Parts: sequence; structure tokens; C-alpha cells
Amino acid sequence: MSGLILKSPAEIEIMDEANRIIRDTLDALSMQIGVGMTTKEIDRIVETRLVEAGGVPAFKGYPHNNDGKDFPGSACVSVNDEIVHGVPDENRVLEDGDIVSVDVGVLYRGYYGDSARTFPVGNIDEESKFLLKVTRESLELGVQQTRLGNRVSDIGHAVQSHVEKHGFSVVQEFVGHGIGASLHEDPQVPNFGAPGRRERLQKGMVLAIEPMVNAGGPEVMVSARDLWTARTRDGRRSAHFEVCVAITNGEPRVLGAPVGCLS
Repeated sequence: MSGLILKSPAEIEIMDEANRIIRDTLDALSMQIGVGMTTKEIDRIVETRLVEAGGVPAFKGYPHNNDGKDFPGSACVSVNDEIVHGVPDENRVLEDGDIVSVDVGVLYRGYYGDSARTFPVGNIDEESKFLLKVTRESLELGVQQTRLGNRVSDIGHAVQSHVEKHGFSVVQEFVGHGIGASLHEDPQVPNFGAPGRRERLQKGMVLAIEPMVNAGGPEVMVSARDLWTARTRDGRRSAHFEVCVAITNGEPRVLGAPVGCLS
């Protein structure tokens, strides 16, 4: 990442299409995810839909930062206490009461889209329902701060305040980011911190905002087996929602979403 890159209206329209492909994919998954499905099956559905829509799965083959194996899947599929970067597995079978986070990236016509949702599997407990609700609300509150003249830290402050008010914690080891012709661009977009700091938001910036919220403490551990899967250190559950937002002269624009939608 090296400096802010502002997007033209034409570039933002392409990114809107890229994110619409992901939104359609996640909408379809919401009707298919269920007890007995494996995380690898989810990955195959994602890859098929991205390719059929004319996109290239952005995560497949993504290089590891610490000399581990490149990411093997088209989607990060993280179950229960897994926060993010879950490696799809033929042997990981979803059970009634699980929650599963699916993070999807696509390269389309030279630009990236990136989005995530956490889905219930069958009948989930009340704490998990509340965790998903609060996480999605925190995303929407962060999106509302993505306005011309605000600062990057205003987004994270809105997220963290809402999450902690409800007794949950924000993951601090992983953050949102700028996005465009590269999957990860400046600025980083933490989900925590004091308001009124960091870069000022400008028209043409596109940010991937992605609260990762733990039911317990914020501490994270990474799997020694695959070197990718990040999970909560205390074994409590985690939820993850993400959208890409373009800064305009008016209301924040969630790419790939109907006008006025905040998540």
C-alpha cells in the first residue's frame, strides 16, 4: 500500500458491478447454507458464481505474509470461534447452531470487490443472534461516518462504541482498508480508536469497512496447522460483516447495494 488513490466515477461504477457480483453470491448462499454442508462446498459455490459472472476469485492463491502457503480457497469460510481467513475444508461439516462467516473477494474488469457476512446455521442461540445483530449494526454505523470531510478514525470509533456498549469486543489485529485496482490499498481502516484522527475522507475514496466482533475478549490466535485461520483466543464466537463504500458529495454509497442500503 502506498498512498491514497482516488477513483473516478467510471472506476467506481466498475467497482459497483464487482461488489454486486459478491452481493448476489452472498444472497444465494443465504438460501443454501445449512446443516451438513461443508466449508469446502461453500467455497465451490462461491468460485462457480464468481467465474460465471465474469470475475476472478481474488483470494485464491493470495500470498501469505510469513512464508506460509498461498491461500487455497476462493472464499474465507470461518466457523464459530474462527474470526477470519478460515481455510475451506472438505472435512469441516456445519452443524445446527453454528455460525459461519463467508468473506469473498473478486477481481472484475481490473478492479476489486470485497464483502463478508456471517450466517446462522439452523437454530442458533440467543447470544449468537445478538452478536450478529450488533456486528451488522456496527457496520452500518461505521458506514454512516464515511462522509466527505470526516476522518478515517470516525468510522472505527462508531464501530467500537456500539460494540462495547453491548458487551462485546472489537478485533484489533485485523482492519479494513482502501480498495481499487489493488485488493488492499491505503488507508487502513481500524474498527477502533478515538474520533477526529487519521486521514480526512475525500470524494473518490473507496473503503472496505469490516467489523470483526468477538463475544468475548479481543485476543486472536492463528492456526499453527494452516497458518491462515484466525480464531478467538478464549474460544468464544466471532462475527464479521463487510461492505465497500465510496465517498461521494452526499450520502455514503455502499457498492453493489440498492440506493440507501447501509450493509
